[in-house]
Parts: sequence; structure tokens; C-alpha cells
Amino acid sequence: MSGTALADAILAIHAAFVLFVVGGFAAIWAGIAARRAFAYDPWFRGLHLAAIAFVALESLLGYACPLTIWEDALRGVRVDESFIARTIHAWLFWDLPPAFFTVTYVAFAALVAATWWRHPPRRRGRPDAR
Repeated sequence: MSGTALADAILAIHAAFVLFVVGGFAAIWAGIAARRAFAYDPWFRGLHLAAIAFVALESLLGYACPLTIWEDALRGVRVDESFIARTIHAWLFWDLPPAFFTVTYVAFAALVAATWWRHPPRRRGRPDAR
């Protein structure tokens, strides 16, 4: 696999991670509203909380995302990007100050933690009686 193809694969994994964090939160709330068992599954909720906590912590510490570092190292120059890679890149990476992202990540992590506290996971995915 060429460096560009591997960089594209890492970018696709990065996009999937973002979709899991953002889409997972929407799915949790939709599942809570519909009283679906998956919304209370401890594994799903634990992985989701861990994912956003990792992003918020790395941002607070001023670290770059490992996936971004690996992709950049493999790509070298962004001119080599495929159409799909350019599209995903434009969707994932915005030209805003780092502080904007830190505040956003921490606020999102706080929302996920508040959801965990208000609607905690249950064994065997059972919804609470509230």
C-alpha cells in the first residue's frame, strides 16, 4: 500500500471516529427518547465516553491527534490527496483558532458526561424507570 493510500485510509478512520463521537451522541439521545436498549448499553456508552474524553484531554494538553500526525507524516504534502481525501479533509479540518476546538471538545465531553449521569448505562441494556 502506498503512503498516499495509507494516509487516505487513516483519514477515513479519522472520519469514522468523528462520526462515532458525534453520531453516537445523537443516537444515544434518540435511543433514550425511544427507550431503546442500545442507548443504555454499558459497552457502547463506555466506548463513546472514552472517545470524547480522549479528544478533550489531548486538546486540553495541547497534543495533536495521533491520527492527524500519522496522516501528515505519510502524506508529506497535501497536493497528493485524492478527491475523497480532499473532501474528507475539508469536512474534518477547519481553519479556526485552537482554543475554539478545545472549548468545543470540552463542552461536548461535558454533555456526554452529563448524559451518562442523567441516563446511566444499565446492565443488559435495560432503560431506567424514569
